[in-house]
Amino acid sequence: MSSRYPDSSSAPRKAGYSHLARAVLYREYLIFVRYPANAIGGIVISLFFFGVLFYGGQMVAGQALTDSIEGIIVGYFLWTLSVGAYSSISNDISSEVQWGTLERHVMTPFGFAPVALLKGVAKIVRTFLTSAIILAVMILLTGSTLQLHLLTIFVVATLSIVSVLGLGLAAGGITVLYKQIGNWLNLLQFGFIVLISAPAFDLGWMQLLPLAHGSALLQRAMVDGSRLWEFTPLELAVLVGVAAGYLTFGFVVFQYATRRARRLGVLGDY
Repeated sequence: MSSRYPDSSSAPRKAGYSHLARAVLYREYLIFVRYPANAIGGIVISLFFFGVLFYGGQMVAGQALTDSIEGIIVGYFLWTLSVGAYSSISNDISSEVQWGTLERHVMTPFGFAPVALLKGVAKIVRTFLTSAIILAVMILLTGSTLQLHLLTIFVVATLSIVSVLGLGLAAGGITVLYKQIGNWLNLLQFGFIVLISAPAFDLGWMQLLPLAHGSALLQRAMVDGSRLWEFTPLELAVLVGVAAGYLTFGFVVFQYATRRARRLGVLGDY
């Protein structure tokens, strides 16, 4: 005789964050595969602007640009990573609002902020792949020689753009609250150029700004050939501290903005 109670082994298991991470990464993979023209278009546009910068600069500055081209390549590489990390969350939330699917993220048992953060991480993985292609083409285009120690570049670049991911989280929360603020968000992307160039100003306090300290370490790694273990403990501590600080700041702002949007009843408005 069959039991009155269902077999516990057939009951659905509770999903964990590992399942969420796999689902988000798989979603990003599907978007990349189904819309390759968009991804290729982003690479072409980035290379077009670099070509304008490189060939136009050669016409204006000549040898002065050639002497500093390695630093420009590293800075441009970090800028493409930063833009991808920053815009990933805010752009994705804007799309979800327009599609009318934002409420599904809020109703997940994981919470809205962890889902948005993991989607941003998935975008960063994709951005790393596209930025690596851009970097390879820039090196071939200019004939430059860079030190490509993958472990050092990956760790320094990742920690550098984590701070920008925190800004992206904050921007995503503000997007949920105010919806149409794309012009202001796009304006901040050009501010990343100043932050990446900050080491040239040699101001100690600027190390606490996003990208600034990471840009200096990445320049030393890719131009001078410094390895990760050759950086001082203080330099690495500042890099990790800035990344953690801005990520925490962005998470708090995101939580506050989304909760306020729910209280005001404007979460799904567009």
